[in-house]
Amino acid sequence: METLKFKTTIKCSGCIAKATPFLDEKVGKDNWEVDVQNPEKVLTVVNDNNLTEDEVIKAVQEAGFKAEKVN
Repeated sequence: METLKFKTTIKCSGCIAKATPFLDEKVGKDNWEVDVQNPEKVLTVVNDNNLTEDEVIKAVQEAGFKAEKVN
């Protein structure tokens, strides 16, 4: 099981609500969370589905937000 982290533009609970259907569909319900208290708004994904980083970034983009891999 791999954990992926991304800086995002998901910055509030409303943004999380907008992104939820896209991320639930792509990475699975309860397999992701966004730390809106972190200045970089870090999305953490528990990668149980062998997703690529690009697939997660695309799901965030489809929700209307930006994501960038954290090194």
